[in-house]
Amino acid sequence: MYEVIITDTYKKKAIKFFKKHPDLLEKYKKILLIINNNPFHPSLRIHKLKGKLKNFYSVSIDLKYRIIISFLEKENYRYR
Repeated sequence: MYEVIITDTYKKKAIKFFKKHPDLLEKYKKILLIINNNPFHPSLRIHKLKGKLKNFYSVSIDLKYRIIISFLEKENYRYR
């Protein structure tokens, strides 16, 4: 199971971005839903970045803009 965690800093930047690009908002929301269900879904074309961003992955919103994400792994514990 996956969970999308959005930081306060990211939220502020996203609000500012979508004020300038409201036409991308619906596509962005759809991408977030897919990421939440399966971040490796083929339609996302997710790929690992290189260089300074080597610890991150990228998903395209359109040809000009992309979302940069990272993964945090947590161990699952079973309670008996």
